[in-house]
Amino acid sequence: MRKQILTLSLGLLSLGLMAQKSELKAAEKAIKKQDFTNAISILNSIEGELMINGEDKYKSKFYFLKGKALATKKDYKNAAEALNALLSMSKNKYSEEAKPILNQMIQEVSKKAIDQYNNKKDYKNAAENFYLTYVLSPTDTSFVYNAAVSATQAKEYDTAIKYYKELRRVGYTGVEIQYLATNKETGKVENLGSKRQRDLMVKSKQYIKPEEKSSESKEAAVVKNIALIYKEQGKTEEAMEALAEARKANPNDINLLLNEADMYIKLEKMDKFGELMSEAIALDPKNPTLYYNLGVVNFNQGRMEDAKKYYQKAIDLKPDYADAYMNLAVVVLDKDKAIVEEMNNNLSNFKKYDKLALKQKEVYKEALPFLEKADSLNRSIDTVKTLMNLYEVLEQEAKAKEFRDLYKSMK
Repeated sequence: MRKQILTLSLGLLSLGLMAQKSELKAAEKAIKKQDFTNAISILNSIEGELMINGEDKYKSKFYFLKGKALATKKDYKNAAEALNALLSMSKNKYSEEAKPILNQMIQEVSKKAIDQYNNKKDYKNAAENFYLTYVLSPTDTSFVYNAAVSATQAKEYDTAIKYYKELRRVGYTGVEIQYLATNKETGKVENLGSKRQRDLMVKSKQYIKPEEKSSESKEAAVVKNIALIYKEQGKTEEAMEALAEARKANPNDINLLLNEADMYIKLEKMDKFGELMSEAIALDPKNPTLYYNLGVVNFNQGRMEDAKKYYQKAIDLKPDYADAYMNLAVVVLDKDKAIVEEMNNNLSNFKKYDKLALKQKEVYKEALPFLEKADSLNRSIDTVKTLMNLYEVLEQEAKAKEFRDLYKSMK
């Protein structure tokens, strides 16, 4: 009895295999007739049973036919899944036929993505097609990087984060061999794309000094971009974690440091911001903006002499630094608050009041050159109004009238 049941089961299995073979032939005929919709329908009807019980030779034919039909229908994503499944199988007679189909799809989709990005500025669809190129060719991870950049341009931030995280998962570095040579006419070193092209150009004597060089790794840039997107989204904690990780990988990247410092401003942790600015100055001691920022930190923390020193250093490095001149004036004028408070407390003590008024004028005289310089470099309604008030207190009537008229015209 057991033998009879076994024989029956084998008979049913054989019938199933015969049916699959017959359906595969029917799908193949439909493709030859360019009836791709019918071919896909036939293949979908046998997929489940074939994947469970089918032999590899039938599975390979199934993947090939399905990939071919879907590719013709421009359903590149599903075509890629079928053809990559075929190529992942052990050696079979369809793999070599599948490769040209896959390569054609890769060329079409990547070309479309490049056109959408460069010419149409359609960054959202460019991102989708760059990523689809990667799906078609999983070893070409640079397309994921292009997809992430495109998604960021489209402000599709969650998608961009997903792509950047995919890059980290696959260990993307972006390091490439650059085939360089010096242009004899311009004297500039140029990347000539490939070894063959470089060698041809050198042979033509238009280029000299052939060399090969590895491009810089993009690992730190990937983490940095994740952090910047989180920052753009207002996800402060996630951004801080990503920036800290990026800085571990590239501690001398001043842009990473400044982005981390900017996050501390948003968190109102000015002491930490100041620490990072000092660290930045150690990395880039001739950057006037860094000294200016340290001036702001010290001013906000009440260290006026230090603030003044840093603003002056910024001006030494950049003599036309209007904001630094303005803030130098603000540091000097900060002394006015205590004087005004004392004047208000001595309204009936004329002798003391007059003495304080003279002291106030000295403060204004000290601030005046900084304000005048700031106004000459970058005039605004604020510089004009402040100068108008100072000229009035200092009894420089001609200047006071000039700036009153100017202020009225700017309101």
